[in-house]
Amino acid sequence: MTLRDDQLERYQRHIMLKEIGGAGQQKLLTARVLVIGGGGLGAPLLAYLAAAGIGTIGIIDPDTVSLSNLQRQVLYTMADIGEFKTKAAQAKLKALNPDCKIETHPYRLTADNALGLIQQYDLVADGCDNFATRFLVNDACYFARKPLISAALGRFDGQLSIFKPFEKDAHGTPLPCYRSLVSAPPDTDEQINCAQTGVLGALAGIVGSLQALEIIKEIIGIGDRLIGKLLIYNALTQQSRIVKLTWDPQNPLNGINPLFTDLSHHK
Repeated sequence: MTLRDDQLERYQRHIMLKEIGGAGQQKLLTARVLVIGGGGLGAPLLAYLAAAGIGTIGIIDPDTVSLSNLQRQVLYTMADIGEFKTKAAQAKLKALNPDCKIETHPYRLTADNALGLIQQYDLVADGCDNFATRFLVNDACYFARKPLISAALGRFDGQLSIFKPFEKDAHGTPLPCYRSLVSAPPDTDEQINCAQTGVLGALAGIVGSLQALEIIKEIIGIGDRLIGKLLIYNALTQQSRIVKLTWDPQNPLNGINPLFTDLSHHK
């Protein structure tokens, strides 16, 4: 594709970077990214993906905007309260960058629709707030062979990683998946989210922006990406560290003796 004059101006600061250039910007403009959740992580993530010129952005979220969201979900305003997040986000992102096609999916991700939806995109960004969806997204991305850029928030901390368990490292060992980090979902009564524990609003902006950065790097193929590594950020100390994740040969997805061959175990 050839960049239009207005695109050359809009993306000038990207094109000036030799690591991106015109070719890299063209990759962004033809990429298809699915974002799971339009909440605390999704709001800044979606804004920066649209600003970067991601060609097609899919948003799946069944929720509507509430007043308590506005402390951290900076994509929305008071006027959006009661509106589906997917619809409100679509309007904001199209206003920010008409280049982007915004596909909305105002429903919950399930074992019945996950694989078909994820197969339509090049990569997936997970910013959901519950373990059941995280494991479903992880498993569906594995079967669809799509990179998963996964981020999570605590009260004052955040985590970020890229999972590509369908690939192997230089030694022929499978790369880790989310199940190599968390072996199994906790019991239902152990699951907690920010509605019960609280979360520092600006933290969502930091981690969501880092997630957008890793997506851009992954699409273009630049930099040292968080594949098989976990970034841990502490907002109270402004410190971060990266730990290496290892493949768990006992995990039921891509272990030595996989137990799962489809998504039926999520039903």
